[in-house]
Amino acid sequence: MNDDIKMILDELKVAAEKALTHVAGEVGKLRAGKATPSMLDSVTVEYYESQVPLSQVANVNTPDAKTIMVKPWEKGMLDEISKGILHANLGLNPQNDGEQVIINVPALTEERRMQLVKQVRGESEHGKIGLRSARKDAIDLIKSLKSDGLSEDMAKDGENEVQKIVDSYSKRIDDTIANKEKEIMTI
Repeated sequence: MNDDIKMILDELKVAAEKALTHVAGEVGKLRAGKATPSMLDSVTVEYYESQVPLSQVANVNTPDAKTIMVKPWEKGMLDEISKGILHANLGLNPQNDGEQVIINVPALTEERRMQLVKQVRGESEHGKIGLRSARKDAIDLIKSLKSDGLSEDMAKDGENEVQKIVDSYSKRIDDTIANKEKEIMTI
């Protein structure tokens, strides 16, 4: 196979991996009824007049499936941590006990589960749009190589490889989505 086509395929794999990583990251943020420290990954707090991630000012853990405990390294941060969690708009209600912030994660209602499944499917579509865009770019590059003298057969083989890669990553996105949907719908 032509070195230029190999380079195009490598670039396609990088773009496809980014799309898959994005989808996995976004659906990972959605809570499926079970408390996890990663639910607070998007929370930032004000610390000496700058916004920093919660993980840089406190220890976050889950003693059980329904509770998240946030223990700040400085007691003066308790109010800032509570504010940060509320501002992150995660639908969580932090309780400050003077030592730490305790968050009870409510069970999901059937209606909320259905909303989350819709959101997950929307993320799937975002990932697939990224894949289609990467495929279009790769095929356009192969066509430009063809106009520069690449043989018809090599161009066709390159396009077939592009489609195989896109199909492979599309299936991986579908698998990620199916797993998350199953997790959300499991009570």
